[in-house]
Amino acid sequence: MSFYNQNPIPNLPPIESKRIVIIGAGFAGLKLARKLIGSSYQVLLLDKNNYHQFQPLFYQVATSGLEPSAISFPLRKVFHNSKNIIFRMAIAEKIDQKANRLYTNVGYVDYDYLVLAMGADTNYFGLENIEKHSIPMKTVSEALFIRNKIISNYETAINIGKENERKPIMNVVIVGGGPTGVELAGAVAELRNNVFPKDYPELNFKNMKVVLIEAGTHLLLSMSEQAKTKARTYLEKLGVIVMTDTQVLDYDGNKVDLKGKESIETKTLLWAAGIKANHIEGVIEGQTLPNGRMIVNEFNRLKESENIFALGDIAISITEKFERGHPQVAQVALQQADNLANNLLAEKRNKPWKRFKYKDLGSMATIGRKLAVVDLPFIKFQGLLAWMTWLFVHLMAILGVKNKLFIFLNWSWNYLAFDPSLRLLIKPRQIKTKKEKELIEE
Repeated sequence: MSFYNQNPIPNLPPIESKRIVIIGAGFAGLKLARKLIGSSYQVLLLDKNNYHQFQPLFYQVATSGLEPSAISFPLRKVFHNSKNIIFRMAIAEKIDQKANRLYTNVGYVDYDYLVLAMGADTNYFGLENIEKHSIPMKTVSEALFIRNKIISNYETAINIGKENERKPIMNVVIVGGGPTGVELAGAVAELRNNVFPKDYPELNFKNMKVVLIEAGTHLLLSMSEQAKTKARTYLEKLGVIVMTDTQVLDYDGNKVDLKGKESIETKTLLWAAGIKANHIEGVIEGQTLPNGRMIVNEFNRLKESENIFALGDIAISITEKFERGHPQVAQVALQQADNLANNLLAEKRNKPWKRFKYKDLGSMATIGRKLAVVDLPFIKFQGLLAWMTWLFVHLMAILGVKNKLFIFLNWSWNYLAFDPSLRLLIKPRQIKTKKEKELIEE
C-alpha cells in the first residue's frame, strides 16, 4: 500500500505539448524556468517555499545588515505574464521512474521531463550533538534565527553580573573556512568592534571571542594563494581568532571540543563546514555516489535515465578536467540550467544537443567593510577595489529592481555610518489561549 497522495495535483491546465517538471527554485531551477518562458513546453516549477532565496547574502541577514525580504523574491511575481510557467508550493516526495510520475505532498503529476534541482543541505558529518546544538545557515529563516540568537545573547549577558559567566554567552564560534564562514566571521567581528559597544556600553567586548575554525590547512581552499593569505590577514586585523588544521569533535551547547587543542566555551556555534546533496525517494542506488550526489552525463542527464536531469549542487559529472566533479557553486548551477534550457529549446527545432562545458568566471569573498578578495580568470586582486567588485556583482544578481534599490541604499548607509538599524529581536508569539488556537484552526 502506498503512503503517497494518490490524487493528481489539482488545477493544472491541460498539456498542449510536453510537460517539464522542475523540483527546486534555487539558482538552477529558477534560471531554467525563466529561460523556458514563452516556449511550447508546459513548465511546472515546485518548491517548498513560495520565494527564491539569494543564498550568498544570508550572512548579511544573520548580522543585521539586510532584512530577509531584501534577499527573497516571490516566485509567482517572476511569472506574472508567463502563460506556460506554473508554480506550486509543494514538497517532492518520490519519483516513479517507470511511470514518469512524481509524487508530492499535494498530489502527483506526470512528466515528460523531470529536472532535479533541489540543492544541498548542511552536512554535519555524522556529529549528532553538533547537529542538535549548532546553528546552520542554509535558509533565510536560519539566517534570521542566527540574528535573533546573537542579539538575544547580549540582552541576556547584560543582566549577568559575573564576567566569567558572561563570556560563553558573548563568544561566537564559526566552523568552516569557505566563503560563508569567512564572510560571516568578518561581519560578526565588525559588529563586535563597532556596533555592539554602542548598544551595550556596560559590557566589555574585549572579552568577546570571534573564532573561525577550519579543518583544512587554509581558508578559502578553492581560491588562489594570494586570496587565502589576504583573507586570513584581514580577519586577524578585525580580531578574529583563525584556527586552521583544527578538527571539531563535539559540542554540547556550552563547549566546543577540539582535537588536540583546548576547548572553547560558547553558547553560539555557527556551522558552515560542509554541504550534502538533498535526496528524493525513487532515485536508485546506481544513480548516486555514496555522498548523495547524482551521477549525470555531459548533458546533465541522470545515469540510466532518458528524461530525468540533475542540476547544481546535487549533480556530479566526472570529466578529465573535473575529476571530482564541478564545484558546488552558483555559477555551475546557472550555466548548467542555461545549457539544458538551450538544449530543450533546440529539440523543438530538431537541432542536436550541446554538451555542458563549465566556464569558470572566478570567485570572490568579502571580509567586512571595504575588504574582499577576488580571483578572476585574468586577474587577482584584494582590498577596496575587490570589495566594490563584490558589491556590484552581487547587486546585479539580485532579483527585482526594488530589492536592488533597497540593498544599495542599505549598503550605502552602512558604509557611511556603519550602524545597521536591523538589530531587532523579533520572535514568533506563542499561542496561549484556547480562542487563539481555534481561530488559527479555522
